[in-house]
Amino acid sequence: MSIGRIIASRTAMFCCDLQDKFRPSIQHFPAILSNANRLLESAKILDVPLVVTEQYPKGLGSTCEELNIGHCKINCPKTKFSMVLPEVQAFLQNNSSRQTIVLFGIEAHVCIQQTALDLLALGYKVHIVVDATSSRTDVDRFFAFQRMRQAGAHLTTSESMILGLAGASDHPNFKELQKIIKTEAADTNLLQFSCM
Repeated sequence: MSIGRIIASRTAMFCCDLQDKFRPSIQHFPAILSNANRLLESAKILDVPLVVTEQYPKGLGSTCEELNIGHCKINCPKTKFSMVLPEVQAFLQNNSSRQTIVLFGIEAHVCIQQTALDLLALGYKVHIVVDATSSRTDVDRFFAFQRMRQAGAHLTTSESMILGLAGASDHPNFKELQKIIKTEAADTNLLQFSCM
């Protein structure tokens, strides 16, 4: 059983389908974008490779422009729900030391869940950043988190992930990361799940 330790040099970050057309229908979307940006900025600072997908961009548009994905290694259009596409599998094979995947985006019960299950089946350690992941309903979101945890994924928050990737306050880039976490993460109404 994996204890879920994060080491930046062994990690890749996956940003799933955070596209503008979903803005009106996804619960807590502005907060999800804010927390996603914290992760994206941290990945850039810590040189953690970023993989981005866009669900049917011809009809649903591109990744939200307020997200800083300019440093992504690959940006794949898809119609499959899972992010585990041939291009992504090739990236993983070419970066075989990256055995831990940090996963966030939308929707928790569809693309995130199917990606997590595919990655777990391939033997990867998967961390779902819950305050940067959502669905159209909080019920779907909650049960997706439960399902992924049962399958072996680790659930975490954006701040916990950023500090986990840094490893210690003596990290050479810690001051840059401190600027990111100085403002607390946007509230995505996760505390409602704590009593379920």
